[in-house]
Amino acid sequence: MAFSNSNLPYYCVIMAIAISIIQPLHAQNEQQEFLDAHNTARAQVGVENFGWDVKFATYAQNYANQRSGDCSLIHSGGPYGENLAWASPDLSPTGAVDLWVNEKPYYDYMSNSCIDGKECHHYTQVVWRDSTHLGCARVSCANNNGVFVICNYNPPGNISGQRPY
Repeated sequence: MAFSNSNLPYYCVIMAIAISIIQPLHAQNEQQEFLDAHNTARAQVGVENFGWDVKFATYAQNYANQRSGDCSLIHSGGPYGENLAWASPDLSPTGAVDLWVNEKPYYDYMSNSCIDGKECHHYTQVVWRDSTHLGCARVSCANNNGVFVICNYNPPGNISGQRPY
């Protein structure tokens, strides 16, 4: 069947229906991927799984949208625990969580601190036992300059003097 201008209204309706089905499925897949990556790290230290929270995901998406122009790793300053990541050309939900979890060797449980001046607080937020829910978002950066990822956690972790697990 050849495409003609008379088919355009039908084509547009079909595309709109397809997009309305695919976008929520994509969002659900990303949500599950974020949860699975986090919960794998939490299981390794005996911490209960996170639950997904739409409120935190919406907060994350709104902030990610604000950062999409420059994708700078600037924290939102909001009321939640927060991890940020950026990579180019792409960064999957699992890839972002892996960046944070890869800080695990730099966390010393006995001293409850990061070792040798290394960063480990992204990891400790991922496994913080009192944090029970999260919401995350990903956006493409302007000018195809990579992908910005944000996850928000509640209650926030990294409380001074407390151990993550």
